[in-house]
Amino acid sequence: MFPTLQIGPIALQVPGLVLILGLWLGLTLAERRALRAGLHPSSLYNLTFLGLLAGVLGGRLAYVLTYPEAFMADPSGLLSLNPGLLDPAAGAACGLIAVLIFGRRKKLSFWPVLDALTPVFAVLAIATSLAHLSAGTAFGAPTDLPWGIHLSGASRHPSQVYETLLGLLILGVVVLLPGRLRFHSPGVFFFTFLALTAAARLFLEAFRGDSTLIFDRFRLAQIIAWVLLAISLWGLGKLSSPNPARSETQS
Repeated sequence: MFPTLQIGPIALQVPGLVLILGLWLGLTLAERRALRAGLHPSSLYNLTFLGLLAGVLGGRLAYVLTYPEAFMADPSGLLSLNPGLLDPAAGAACGLIAVLIFGRRKKLSFWPVLDALTPVFAVLAIATSLAHLSAGTAFGAPTDLPWGIHLSGASRHPSQVYETLLGLLILGVVVLLPGRLRFHSPGVFFFTFLALTAAARLFLEAFRGDSTLIFDRFRLAQIIAWVLLAISLWGLGKLSSPNPARSETQS
């Protein structure tokens, strides 16, 4: 689609540029919430950096192990900023584990930290969709609809655009929800974001043309989304219960 931006002799990778801008915007939105949660901005930046580093390395390693043939002819792809060359589930898991380990070592409360980082997650989800659009990856299924885009030799659903629009709606909820809830339990914002994102993924996968199938029938992304949706709804129910045992999980 639009993978590079040529500025004189310099060719910038648009997907990487979009992700960097998304990270900056996400951190800007997260700073105020981090202060309210008692999280110093330096800790916020350290958490984000370590989470992203672990996420990118873990996501790339998982992708290489799954599709080693993609890097045999061109090993330079290992250093590419193209998000299409990452395993999103493995990357998210590695990033979350890194944040958890760093937070424990710094004696940071786990759920308030995740609440503070939620705007970063939400904006990066949108940036990832736009990066996929610019790189021409994560493409949609073939369609005859008038708004289809020509990609990979066919007119396809602009699944990256669908994902961006839903991501903007989720970001709106993430930004506006704190002002609507005067009292809330730590973790509510994160679980709300997780539930909305999982529900959006269940819907969006119906329009994807590059989904990984299990037993040639079940979409892997939807299976993961169902699991995350169940976990997030359980978490929201647990946090809103009259007598939740949260004192240990917040420490």
